[in-house]
Amino acid sequence: MIENKHSSLNDNAVSDQKHRSDSAITPSTEHEEKTNIQRWRLLDERGCQTWHYLESDEEVKVWPQSTADKYFLGLPLDLPDLPPPKTPTDSVQNALSFFSQLQLPPGNWACEYGGPMFLLPGMVFAWYVTQTPIPKPIAIEMKRYLFARQNPEDGGWGLHIEGESTAYGTTMTYVVLRLLGASEEDQRMIKARGMLHMLGGAVNGPHWAKFWLAVLGVMEWDAVNPVPPELWLVPDWVPFAPWRWWIHMRQVFLPMSYIYSTKFVFPSNPLVRQIREEIYTQSYSSVNFASHRNSISPRDNYHPKSLLLTIINWILVYIWIPFLRTDPIKKSAEDWTFDLIQREDENTDFADLAPVSSPMNMVACFIHDGPDSYSVKRHRERLPEFLWMKHEGMLVNGTNGVQTWDTSWLVQAVVEAGLAEDPKWKPMLTKALEFLEDQQIRENCKEQHVCYRQQRKGAWAFSTKTQGYTVSDTTSEALKAVLMLQHLPGYPKLVSDERIQDAIDTLLTMQNASGGFASYEPTRGSEYLEVLNAAEVFGRIMVEYDYPECSTAVVTALHHFSKHDPSYRKAEISKALDGALRYVRKAQRPDGSWYGSWGICFTYAGMFALESLASVGENYTNSRRVAKACEFFIGKQRADGGWGESYKSCETGVYVQRESQIVMTSWATIGLMVAEYPDRGPIERAVMLIIGRQQKNGEWLQEGIEGVFNKSVMISYPNYKFTFPIKALGMFAKKYGNPKIH
Repeated sequence: MIENKHSSLNDNAVSDQKHRSDSAITPSTEHEEKTNIQRWRLLDERGCQTWHYLESDEEVKVWPQSTADKYFLGLPLDLPDLPPPKTPTDSVQNALSFFSQLQLPPGNWACEYGGPMFLLPGMVFAWYVTQTPIPKPIAIEMKRYLFARQNPEDGGWGLHIEGESTAYGTTMTYVVLRLLGASEEDQRMIKARGMLHMLGGAVNGPHWAKFWLAVLGVMEWDAVNPVPPELWLVPDWVPFAPWRWWIHMRQVFLPMSYIYSTKFVFPSNPLVRQIREEIYTQSYSSVNFASHRNSISPRDNYHPKSLLLTIINWILVYIWIPFLRTDPIKKSAEDWTFDLIQREDENTDFADLAPVSSPMNMVACFIHDGPDSYSVKRHRERLPEFLWMKHEGMLVNGTNGVQTWDTSWLVQAVVEAGLAEDPKWKPMLTKALEFLEDQQIRENCKEQHVCYRQQRKGAWAFSTKTQGYTVSDTTSEALKAVLMLQHLPGYPKLVSDERIQDAIDTLLTMQNASGGFASYEPTRGSEYLEVLNAAEVFGRIMVEYDYPECSTAVVTALHHFSKHDPSYRKAEISKALDGALRYVRKAQRPDGSWYGSWGICFTYAGMFALESLASVGENYTNSRRVAKACEFFIGKQRADGGWGESYKSCETGVYVQRESQIVMTSWATIGLMVAEYPDRGPIERAVMLIIGRQQKNGEWLQEGIEGVFNKSVMISYPNYKFTFPIKALGMFAKKYGNPKIH
């Protein structure tokens, strides 16, 4: 690590003092503030990624910007133009010439993992109420990003960067901009306020918005539907016990329930009192907050509260809390929830699962342990790992990165293209292998059953080993990448057979009774638990579900493993494969498609499902289901030869067209090729579109958003525009003899 003085969350802050009552950040006008973007640097220590702002010229000399830094920040790269490709393999070589320059010293690739607009506000709220000084460069760049993502027509913000303006996005972003120093007289803020009032004001925000507003003290707790920590005292055998919920849901509601029970409120100051008068359509003192517990803007009400949940909330508010909830019960519930919070912090070294729960954990520690405690200090040190700097400013990523996931895909793409033994790319791939070896999780969580954690020994997390959450598809894709390289000449065997078997052991614990695989752990509760979905803005959030994408990743990993170690747990692997393939076949819709839950949408899932079926020899010629899937793809191909699918597909469950995208075109092309679709023409047209959009330096430009979660939230995977075109072009070259480009 470079030893120098630079801006991070704990030094060179806006103020050396804690937040004063008049706010430590000077309000800005509509004149755009901007740091010197040439002074930002990304530090990657074994996958732990943090951005730093260098204050002095001497620091800049000591720590020059890398090519990767410049690329992420949108600065000129001064890379030479490459020879125009004459074949698909030439195009792949050009792409690798560019993408290899973005590999970071530990061997991984990094990128923005943004899109959701509710992540950054939670971070800033947590900093503010825990009196954590926000460095001025971070405050400036966060404001710049939020203004860059403001809807130019109505002045609001949505649930994600491509969505329409909502009460959730507009309320949270408006308040955060004020906390970061934006003036209420800024014309952009005036426009945003008008949009917020048109949506009915902050009282029409969803549950998660009301929670944070109550913590800050700009809304009364009476407006927040109850989140009682007593739920965590319910015996595990109860069908709705929280341990049965999806991991993200329970890790959010864990600290939320603790904070709700304490009714913590940040001490009022002039800025807080001023914000109170800005975000409602009437004066703060005249708002009947209790009457707005169930108020929500129609734009936000993606998953309306069920009648059952509404009745439960009424009972909790008017009977349980005032009359039946004794102090011993309250204390017991708070003690147990905080114990679980501590276990989450310890198991992740305070990185926590994701940037929704992590800031809440920090606030819970602030309440329980105090502002100067080790837990709060450590949270302050870890939260910056979620920050990402780009040309538009600073955002908060959906996790602390996509390091393992993206690195695994790059390795596989190069192998599929037949270039892994090219001496030019061996150093790059060896570094990637070293990174994957370093990031394999080597032990289970301490008392994993007490804290309801899934087995993880031998697995890979989506981002880093420290974050430490088993993910079925990340483990599978990383395992395939390791196996592919370690069985090629000239690559070291870094991951032992025993460690490979550990990964298989963990994967085999993750299969559902349906045969399918979920994401973090097997499904623990019934889909009927969705009647208790209190988040309102998300769908399919209460429990784990089977996914064609995750199931295919496991299927292909098990197949790949069995080629090299055919005797290890042979019967269990065969049974797992049969079950997973049975699920994939059953999940296909009558039109031949599969619904995708982690990428947009039918295109993404279709590619994976066809890979599953191809692994057991099903193709266009011998399988009617594969033929139907291919016909579905061909029916969606656009006139220019590409595929383009809107995020609206995820929300509606119906394929919605948009302009052609290179990533989706690559997915469809890969699917058709693994299915052995007999007509080369549509595939070649797609390949020509991919090559035609490649820039002279080998890169592809960013297009539409690629990822999704919980049906309604879109998220970016910028490295997909390299890995999947490389894979698609490489497969085409191998399949059709690397023909000349006309």
